[in-house]
Amino acid sequence: MGQMAQGAQELAASVEDACRQLKIVELQTELETLNAKVGEPDFWSDNLSAQKVVKKQAKLEKRIRPWVDLRQSLSDLQELVELNDESLASDLQEQLDKLNAKYEALKSSLLLSGPYDDYDALLGIHAGAGGTDAQDWAEMLLRMYSRWAEKEQLQVTLLEQSAADEAGIKSALLEISGPSVFGRLKSEHGVHRLVRLSPFNSDNLRQTSFAKIEVMPVIDEPEEIEIDEKDLKIDVYRSGGKGGQSVNTTDSAVRITHEPTGIVVAIQNERSQLQNRETAMGILRSRLAQLKLEQHAERVDELKGPNQSAEWGNQIRNYVLHPYKQVKDVRTKHETSDPDAVLEGDIDEFIQAYLEANLGS
Repeated sequence: MGQMAQGAQELAASVEDACRQLKIVELQTELETLNAKVGEPDFWSDNLSAQKVVKKQAKLEKRIRPWVDLRQSLSDLQELVELNDESLASDLQEQLDKLNAKYEALKSSLLLSGPYDDYDALLGIHAGAGGTDAQDWAEMLLRMYSRWAEKEQLQVTLLEQSAADEAGIKSALLEISGPSVFGRLKSEHGVHRLVRLSPFNSDNLRQTSFAKIEVMPVIDEPEEIEIDEKDLKIDVYRSGGKGGQSVNTTDSAVRITHEPTGIVVAIQNERSQLQNRETAMGILRSRLAQLKLEQHAERVDELKGPNQSAEWGNQIRNYVLHPYKQVKDVRTKHETSDPDAVLEGDIDEFIQAYLEANLGS
């Protein structure tokens, strides 16, 4: 029984360490606050606000409950082990093995313990250096992430897309919703480099192209990222593009500039100026949240503008289609010789390698 007691003690120490990393105590306090709010008599008077609270409550419960149950089961087991009853040894060892297996299964959640890891994500794609090839490369990446989301059974909404003149796209913005989407996709934030024989020149020469991927957590609550209105420059203008009779007749498009960082968000998809403003403010909060993570800042007023350009020397991953086939991540060194599968959305190996290399970040 002594060896079993030691095994249970070691497992308990590992579980407590994991709970500290995941901030389970703080999350329980937050959940209790939400539970109290849900119990208030007028809770459902504001249906939209109530739905957000209930969604957050369910998300917290799902994150906390497995660890609380495991900790309690382990405590109960340790009490039985202390009885030192040899007749129970076989059953207790079986319970300990099951709890060890449960802990191993839960450990993967440690890889997604960052402050926004369980949030939905905005994924922006921007063509960089490389002309038409880069714009085509941006569209290839749009397809890659859309296919990945489809395979993961995630909800994808195309918020913005700017078509290029000859081929591909200049930019696009997706909202991807589902379990821990930001935590999984944060590995993709950065510059992606493609090397291939260009289909856009008569000599079929080898071409290097760049595209920048932005991955940002979707911030539903304005108070999560507080923005000083004095720091904003807001312009309204007429929506452009193809459409019905109402297009170009009202100043409904909105451009918001966050002057301290230089971040600009322009939205013209919605029908009203108010809707476009709300959408643009949501995207701005998401970009500032991502910038806080990137710059390890506590407050928005500490942020500096993003300065990474989509060009040589800044890439996080290389996709080579010629003269050989390889996709290699510059940060983790993870690689594959099957770029076709990667471009069809098989990026989980790269996501996992990044999470393991940046545990809890």
